[in-house]
Amino acid sequence: MRHVIIFDTSILCVWLGIPGMEVCGSTENRWDKERVAMRIEAGFQERALFVLPLATLIETGNHIAQASHSRKVLADALADLLRKSADRETPWAAFSEQSALWLPESLKKLADSWPLLATQQISFGDATIKDVAELYSRMGFATEILTGDQQLKAHEPVAPVAVPRRRRGR
Repeated sequence: MRHVIIFDTSILCVWLGIPGMEVCGSTENRWDKERVAMRIEAGFQERALFVLPLATLIETGNHIAQASHSRKVLADALADLLRKSADRETPWAAFSEQSALWLPESLKKLADSWPLLATQQISFGDATIKDVAELYSRMGFATEILTGDQQLKAHEPVAPVAVPRRRRGR
């Protein structure tokens, strides 16, 4: 089963080195640039598909625009990732695969589900990242949300159990 890694804003900000956002996660699950880079390299080696959800792009772009310095360098780095995703450059998934989540019926489903998630302190952005992970899970991928946020991580789809195929009689 092919593996997909969904990038959360917290991890992308650490990886890009956005000032004031150089680490994320709890004390027991701390992510710094070195740990993020090691996980990304491992994902590349295992031929995982990397996914940038729309919420991650928007939130990361907002953090870059508010950064205390290096805004142009950081914006160029994020723009480069967006281009790679748009061009489906390995290992980046085509951004267009998420388009089904922005159709009217999907938006209505999000509108119906998000208020309950909000009571659990799940942001609107995280709700859409959860939906991206579920989309890839339904497509048959083993799905990982790469995040320092344990609450979002708890919404990661469970990988389906592989059922061995029976051999036909000879």
